[in-house]
Amino acid sequence: MKRLLLAEDEEVLRMLIVDTLEDDYSIDEAQDGEEALGLIEQNEYDLLILDYMMPIMTGLEVIEKVRGNEEKKHLKILMLSAKSQTHEQQDVIAAGADYFMAKPFSPLALLNKVEEILDEY
Repeated sequence: MKRLLLAEDEEVLRMLIVDTLEDDYSIDEAQDGEEALGLIEQNEYDLLILDYMMPIMTGLEVIEKVRGNEEKKHLKILMLSAKSQTHEQQDVIAAGADYFMAKPFSPLALLNKVEEILDEY
């Protein structure tokens, strides 16, 4: 079973995402960027799903740390964000995210996106 890390500070949204994906994937959860980074350093993941705006460390800061780590820089990253203007999406991709999904999104759209990403490799 493929393993995902979900870093999202909004508990209700985190629960919705886990409910959507848990039948098909093993999911670890983080409430902020710092917790996410600790889990990334300790575990192997097939996909990171990061919220843009989180306390302590943002999703962009997590991406910067992951991309700077030789052992982890290969990880696929999907950024979730309510900041969905074109230039903000470009900033996320330029920072090193592989994919972007604007909030709000439907659970089915997220499941389809995750399947599409993980089917690529």
